[in-house]
Amino acid sequence: MANSKRLPYCTAGGGGGGGGGRRGGASGSGVVAPLVVLVFLFVLAPSIFFVARNGGHVHVASDPKDREGNQQTDWQKQLATNNLKSILSKEMIDALASSQQEAGALSVDFFRKRASPSWKTDDLVNDLSNTSLDVDDKVKSANSSAEHDFSLTDKTPKDDTDEHQVDTAAKNARRKLREKRREKRAMDLVRKDDEARVKLENAAIERSKAVDSAVLGKYSIWRKENENENSDSTVRLMRDQIIMARVYSVLAKSKNKNDLYQELQTRIKESQRAVGEATADSDLHHSAPEKVRVMGQLLSKAREDVYDCKAVTQRLRAMLQSADEQVRSLKKQSTFLSQLAAKTIPNSIHCLSMRLTIDYYLLPLEKRKFPRSENLENPELYHYALFSDNVLAASVVVNSTIMNAKEPEKHVFHLVTDKLNFGAMNMWFLLNPPGKATIHVDNVDEFKWLNSSYCPVLRQLESAAMKEYYFKADRPTTLSAGSSNLKYRNPKYLSMLNHLRFYLPQVYPKLDKILFLDDDIVVQKDLTGLWDIDLNGKVNGAVETCGESFHRFDKYLNFSNPHIARNFDPNACGWAYGMNIFDLKEWKKKDITGIYHKWQNMNEDRVLWKLGTLPPGLLTFYKLTHPLDKSWHVLGLGYNPSIDRSEIDNAAVVHYNGNMKPWLELAMTKYRPYWTRYIKYDHPYIRGCNLAE
Repeated sequence: MANSKRLPYCTAGGGGGGGGGRRGGASGSGVVAPLVVLVFLFVLAPSIFFVARNGGHVHVASDPKDREGNQQTDWQKQLATNNLKSILSKEMIDALASSQQEAGALSVDFFRKRASPSWKTDDLVNDLSNTSLDVDDKVKSANSSAEHDFSLTDKTPKDDTDEHQVDTAAKNARRKLREKRREKRAMDLVRKDDEARVKLENAAIERSKAVDSAVLGKYSIWRKENENENSDSTVRLMRDQIIMARVYSVLAKSKNKNDLYQELQTRIKESQRAVGEATADSDLHHSAPEKVRVMGQLLSKAREDVYDCKAVTQRLRAMLQSADEQVRSLKKQSTFLSQLAAKTIPNSIHCLSMRLTIDYYLLPLEKRKFPRSENLENPELYHYALFSDNVLAASVVVNSTIMNAKEPEKHVFHLVTDKLNFGAMNMWFLLNPPGKATIHVDNVDEFKWLNSSYCPVLRQLESAAMKEYYFKADRPTTLSAGSSNLKYRNPKYLSMLNHLRFYLPQVYPKLDKILFLDDDIVVQKDLTGLWDIDLNGKVNGAVETCGESFHRFDKYLNFSNPHIARNFDPNACGWAYGMNIFDLKEWKKKDITGIYHKWQNMNEDRVLWKLGTLPPGLLTFYKLTHPLDKSWHVLGLGYNPSIDRSEIDNAAVVHYNGNMKPWLELAMTKYRPYWTRYIKYDHPYIRGCNLAE
């Protein structure tokens, strides 16, 4: 029976035998083959899978063959470990070993869950950061059963102490790796956050550039609490309420809300009457807070009824443009009035001049002479040239120079004035002589050589075109229209006292050097050091006034004219008239006056420069000016309110160039004491003409 049962199976497996055997094999194979497949799938395959997953180990301690297999497997593991040591770092091997001890044999899932940071992409940083806590919890739970798993999986018995040390080292290695990964993730997140913030800020800046006429500031009438700490906060709030009420009144009228429009107009008039000309809260009427409250309620109502963001923006922009136009118009009017004020002489100074003139002509002829006239042509002394028609201004220049001079007896002042002020100038210095210094006063109208046949400026002033330009009034209907060319209609540009600086060798033929001073300066230090400066063959010693892009030649001259463009550098540095040391010997050698005449004749139609003496001075002394140290001469006290105090205090000369002269009411208060300290306000003439400090 046994043979008969095995024969078909063997015959079928071998494929041989007779015909009876073939029939039996055929019928047997049809039943046995499916059975074998089922047994393999449900019995043998799972066993093979679990054996493979457990590393090929079968824990049967009693079987000697299994022991031999385990020894062979340990040998293979040792060989694989040695190969891994040549590839992976020690920390990674420790982590793999400890993880195997805790979780069993390695699998693909292990590497998916515990991949090295270098295998991860940046896109997974956020996901990993969210799951880091879960991973840590799993690691902790795994650590709690580490000893038990280790004893089961390790085939070689080890000492408990060694086991604890290995376990602790592995945990420390894992902990360090986790900390490094966390730090890296945190740094990456911070970096990305900073980059995003910078991008947002840059985008906001670009958007802000596209907004025109933006009114910056935190002031808003819609704030519940007013943050202004100034004393005029209520005044400002009321003015802003009036502006918003005007905007809403226009919107209400356009939407046919006549009741709201009338109410807004009424409140606007009330607020305007309440504010009036007030500049501080103390100037307001006691009813102002109530008007602010009522207006605020009305504005809230108007906002609910007619508010339209686009319409409000357009209306405010239109109001802003209108305000800009008004500001420009007011600036023109201010320029006109300041130019007009600069041309005038205060009543007190006019009074002083008239009284001095009367008393001078009452003096006998023998008392009209100054002492030490022999010093006037001595080239060894320090000579000053001062051309002025303002008695008080000239007295400040002389007094400040002498009071700060180390050797006053060596200083000589040459004053030149016009016929109208000649008597007053003489009388003042006869009554108030400058100590041991020498002084002399001349009348420019007595210089007979200074006539229209010799002087181009005088000849041009006699032309019909120049008379029309200067003296024919356009009868402007507004102040702003009358400001055209007003600066150049100033009498000083027509006076020969202003142009006399180009004729110094003709006025003082016996002198070698002379220091020219304007009448709107104050001397604060001894100036004798200027005579010791080597001008290196130049004619004019002056302080340069140019900066990086201003007060250069192109500011004063017309470089579209070929004569100017061909002969001068537009970026050449300008310099200041007001305190200039002139070498009269070099002047005569280089015929400076002739150069001046040449350019003045070419400018008869005012095509090279407008008017004044600085532009022709720049042309005449081009490449003939030696720059002085800036501490010798500080300018701008007549127009610049932001000059550093230390610069003024350290300057040898301060200059009130500009319209805000120190003797005018429009002078800047903080600069005026530098000038007034040299006036004797207790003098009978000054006190009699009500000249006050």
